[in-house]
Amino acid sequence: MRRLGYAPMAVMLFLGTNSACRPTQVHPWRDPSKHHLQFVTVEKDVQLEVLDWGGPGRPLVLLAGLGSTAHVFDHFADRLSSSYHVYGITRRGFGKSSQPDSGYSEERLANDILQVIDALKLVAPVLVGHSIAGNELTAIGSQHPDRIAGLVYFDAFADPSDDYTEYDKLRAKLPSVDAPVGVYGAIRPRSSLPEEAHKMDSIEAYQRWLVRWLGVAWPESELRNIYAIRPDGSLGAYRTPSRITEAILTGGRTRDYSQIRAPILALSWFPSPVEEQLKKYQPKNARERADIEAVYAADVGITERRLQSVRTAKATVRVIEMRGANHFLFISDEAEVLRQLQTFLQHLN
Repeated sequence: MRRLGYAPMAVMLFLGTNSACRPTQVHPWRDPSKHHLQFVTVEKDVQLEVLDWGGPGRPLVLLAGLGSTAHVFDHFADRLSSSYHVYGITRRGFGKSSQPDSGYSEERLANDILQVIDALKLVAPVLVGHSIAGNELTAIGSQHPDRIAGLVYFDAFADPSDDYTEYDKLRAKLPSVDAPVGVYGAIRPRSSLPEEAHKMDSIEAYQRWLVRWLGVAWPESELRNIYAIRPDGSLGAYRTPSRITEAILTGGRTRDYSQIRAPILALSWFPSPVEEQLKKYQPKNARERADIEAVYAADVGITERRLQSVRTAKATVRVIEMRGANHFLFISDEAEVLRQLQTFLQHLN
């Protein structure tokens, strides 16, 4: 059974109900990020939103995960732009980018990125991708290594061919606990959160719900680009049709890093030590303890298998295991991610 495998970004697929009592939006909102917005045509009638945060030095291109837009990097990019020229691309189908009926295969999405690079006249950029953007990084790194200076994977190693059937059965046995989701599956039903019923009432309510369910809050600009915002400030419909998400999920190919000849930085979520898992879940008996340990072992096995696959690249690969980090590690562990990224970039030719 194929599953998203890029959770917790699967939150984008869940559209909540609206409360009858909502706050009134008093002042028009302005995006505080310093980026410049432009559109690049990559195909007839298809334009992609491109954010340019400016900055000196080497060009960096940020690619969001499934369900996200380039605005998810607003805070992170602002900090990067003091040393590098930072861009962000919103893939077709999302945010302000066009939503054509076709063009969602891995190859087409990778080609979109190359066309933006050409349009902006970027020389040897470094591509930085989160979650499902690992598909596009791998395709470009394998087929066009001469076009880039390096690849940076932000917990972007899920393989489209992964089968989570048995793993889901394992996680279903975990004791309920009030904590954010794990990287490969939910710890408890979303409906158990007190914030669930009112999450769509306002940007602030949705951000509070995200912190409880996901462990991090996305920038306000991101929510405004993925949801319709009503005059009273409540969140309306998710802007991207489900057919687009499904097309991207089915358009991915089995990951093969072996032909990549560009340097790689791989920042990966890694489960917290099993002792911490036991403290969090507080098993009541030996059976619950065994279930917790089995899920921990599965998390370790999945992650190590993926990272071993990355190491088959024909280039320098630097792997950083970030124990207990969030899937959105560039938000949850921003300082450490910036440090590792800057170290990697300083050693590139």
